[in-house]
Amino acid sequence: MSQIVIGMTALLTLACASASAADIDWSKVDQAMGKRGSDQPGGVHKYGLPRSDLQVTVDGVVIKPALALGSWLAFQPAGDGSMVMGDLVLIEDEVQPVLRLLQDGDIQVSAVHNHLIGEKPHVMYVHIDGHGDAVRMAKAIHDALGATKAPPPDAAPAAVEAEFGIDQKQIEQILGHNGRVAGGVLQVAVPRAESITDSGMAVPPSMGVATALNFQPTGNHKAAITGDFVLLASEVNPVMRALRTNGIAVTALHSHMLMEEPRLYFMHFWANDDALKLARGLRSALDATNSEK
Repeated sequence: MSQIVIGMTALLTLACASASAADIDWSKVDQAMGKRGSDQPGGVHKYGLPRSDLQVTVDGVVIKPALALGSWLAFQPAGDGSMVMGDLVLIEDEVQPVLRLLQDGDIQVSAVHNHLIGEKPHVMYVHIDGHGDAVRMAKAIHDALGATKAPPPDAAPAAVEAEFGIDQKQIEQILGHNGRVAGGVLQVAVPRAESITDSGMAVPPSMGVATALNFQPTGNHKAAITGDFVLLASEVNPVMRALRTNGIAVTALHSHMLMEEPRLYFMHFWANDDALKLARGLRSALDATNSEK
């Protein structure tokens, strides 16, 4: 009988924790961030923070924020609080002040590294992972961003050209996945087929564990592409081989997280060529992964 009572108590405790997490007041988190977030599948509340202040070029291509300069943060209810993951785009002299403020605010840093090669000025990416009160974490991250030259979180997005310049539908057909045009860039997200957890909590694709394939038109049906493949260890070299065979450079291979299951590796890439040719190369690499069809 005592075992039954203990079991029921445990279930009630879990139920209360879930209810508390489900009742997060996202408007208060928005206030702490200084920006209204958007609701995503899986109960995720997400913020896009493009570095529209930066003028970054790679091989003569001026990078749009939506291609590779978009800081983002995603909050998800977890237990009796929330989990936050994100990626902060920084120039070199911003890195150390931001790291200090993040850690002072009890936000874990899970990676510091490059995504591109040869860009000017040099850009670094700081990945974060936090657990606790959503408002407190949002305030800590907001304060850390205050040590950068980034525009305010609620700054209006930069205007983009109405003419897109590449065949979105055909690219989507080649990749086998639909995308969306944002900030003058075609963004295609491809979730993995298996479930992913972090510290025992399920992590939806919108928390940064979907393969990201981004196309920025560069004229004459060409596009600059970048993004990252989310890979198991066994997929790393087959995907690298597929990319390189198709004229797509691998620019980084590293982790973004600390406690995920299964262990994931993130492979970044770059090319500027015929958009449909590059889409076929990316599809060849996708076919070497356990991604959703």
